[in-house]
Amino acid sequence: MAAAPLGLLNLEESPLWGSRTVDCFQQLEHIGEGTYGQVYMAREIKTGEIVALKRIRMENEREGFPITAIREIKILKKLHHENVLKLKEIVTSPGREKDEQGHPDGNKYRGGIYMVFDYMDHDLAGLSDRPGLRFSIPQVKCYMKQLLTGLHYCHVNQVLHRDIKGANLLINNEGILKLADFGLARSFSSDHNGNLTNRVITLWYRPPELLLGATKYGPAVDMWSVGCIFAELLYGKPILNGNNEVRY
Repeated sequence: MAAAPLGLLNLEESPLWGSRTVDCFQQLEHIGEGTYGQVYMAREIKTGEIVALKRIRMENEREGFPITAIREIKILKKLHHENVLKLKEIVTSPGREKDEQGHPDGNKYRGGIYMVFDYMDHDLAGLSDRPGLRFSIPQVKCYMKQLLTGLHYCHVNQVLHRDIKGANLLINNEGILKLADFGLARSFSSDHNGNLTNRVITLWYRPPELLLGATKYGPAVDMWSVGCIFAELLYGKPILNGNNEVRY
């Protein structure tokens, strides 16, 4: 994974970002894994608020902060919508003072960086897997409207999600749906002529153009994934569940 110099991530842009440590939270349980990190349910000790902590993987970063994490944080900082999971702040854990050879460790992020999110009670994939559960037509309409509203907001703000799937659609007990896990997301512009990787989007939700090797694409790749989610909600299971690109 590529890394960037430490200076590219300014954790001091606001008073909360990077000024607190993970010790401000009590980890309660491991609840999942994002594209580039483990996710934990936690309680903020001072307020009692339940949040989700996503620990960014740093184990293999010798030079600095992972460029993928920088991209995700910068994208999330500019997105503010009721159907997009809110990144509340960044917290750190103490780094080690010396490396394996006993020399001073100049990477102050070596101990760990945590992204703090609003806690959501469920994800769509987990709900869909419950035995005997079928979503009603009003529920399907409600979830699809929220998914399309949140994704439209992302596209208007020139962000491709590139990993729409049930596990990344979080739902709370009030029925609010939020887009989550922007680890594969990229900013784009209508006049961008550069190539993008086609090794994105989980296989069951990947559009034909990416399967055929396209490297120039836009919001349509997310919309294909949305169509797969729509059919899955109606049918009760994934409709394109091949285990390799040929069978898909």
